[in-house]
Amino acid sequence: MINCGGGVLKDLAAKVLGLAKQSGATAAEVGVNEIAGFAASVRLGEVENVGQNHDKGMDVTVYFDQRCGSAGTTDLSLDSIELTVQKACHMAKMTAEDPCAGLADKELMAFDYEDLDLNHPWDITIDRALELAKASEAVGLAVDKRLTNSEGVEIGSQQYQLLYANTHGFIGEYKTTHHRMGCTLIAEENGDKERDYDYTVARSHEQLEDFDKVAEHAAQKAIKRLGARTIPTTNVPIIFAAKVAKGLWSSLLSAISGSQIYRQASFLQGAIGEQITPDFISLDERPHLLNMLGSAPFDAEGARTNAKFFVKNGVLQTYLLGSYSARKLNLQSTGNAGGVHNLFVSHSDNDLVAMLKMMNRGLLVTELIGQGVNIITGDYSRGACGFWVENGKIQFPVHEITIAGNLKEMYQNIIAVGNDIDTHGSLFTGSVLVGNMMVAGG
Repeated sequence: MINCGGGVLKDLAAKVLGLAKQSGATAAEVGVNEIAGFAASVRLGEVENVGQNHDKGMDVTVYFDQRCGSAGTTDLSLDSIELTVQKACHMAKMTAEDPCAGLADKELMAFDYEDLDLNHPWDITIDRALELAKASEAVGLAVDKRLTNSEGVEIGSQQYQLLYANTHGFIGEYKTTHHRMGCTLIAEENGDKERDYDYTVARSHEQLEDFDKVAEHAAQKAIKRLGARTIPTTNVPIIFAAKVAKGLWSSLLSAISGSQIYRQASFLQGAIGEQITPDFISLDERPHLLNMLGSAPFDAEGARTNAKFFVKNGVLQTYLLGSYSARKLNLQSTGNAGGVHNLFVSHSDNDLVAMLKMMNRGLLVTELIGQGVNIITGDYSRGACGFWVENGKIQFPVHEITIAGNLKEMYQNIIAVGNDIDTHGSLFTGSVLVGNMMVAGG
């Protein structure tokens, strides 16, 4: 069993805050974390890598009125803690005043928060994990004789203890677990090699998908990509498969993040109250769902997390704000310092088959390559792989293409979101059909 943490972290946080006050700080905050776990992988039936970790860390930020300094350490001995606080105080005294610096407002603190059932340790040995990985890889390779190679199967498990405290009198901590298994296989035919993968991840090992089925799915996906070809440059509708559609919504979150907005570095600058998607699309956050990967009772500043719409019926409702960006914009923190907690994208009743029929002719994108997204302008250009679709049916696999457009127009031009929800992670979306994009091929 993986074990980490204990009441010692609370004592440590109290010590840090006390030292900061003794040094003259008017306010202070501290984050302490402890992480323990393992990762074990095999390739072609042999052990590839085995790693274990047990790490601790502390970050402290002090404020002298509106001058701020931060320091961190992985050595949690008393001498190291004292030195770290001294470094943070020294840095604060050397910096200029920032009228937006400071703790999140006291009234936002999550003084009374609930247990979200996020901690489910997995009592598994590394030897057992390696056995399971070998068995699943063998199952995947046995799917088809064209599966000639493997990039391996990895099984991992981590347990985290997270604590945040500040001089408002807030102290909060909770434990979480994160278990995963992933498989990547390579298919070959007539000199053509293609790879694909599948994975499963969950808070509880009991919620992980069957490992053999994950390997089989990776195998089937790799085989389907054999015989991939390029296509002539054209403008067509595109379906982003659910797993890659997550990236579309992540880009939207980046565009409405407070740091991008106050720097005037977003194509959605000043867009609150505007229609940014069709009215059948909403994006809402649900941070308090039990046992979910994205759930959290408070954010990175101790502010309570809360359910909210970022986009409702196509209209942008709010930016994504921590306390600093909120003050820069004369707004209030949305409890999102550190990110979003369980984002759900509304969807239709159409599965992927129905979405393909709706598109009729175009491209189904199943993998994106590169990072060609400009949040300032919205310009979007990514390498892609997938499948060409005619008469609503997949015809052949496609590779070595680039898809391009502008995110502002792409969001406005969404025709449908499917019900094939990808539940891996903390962003939940189905496949997304965009009306028209450029596809650059050979």
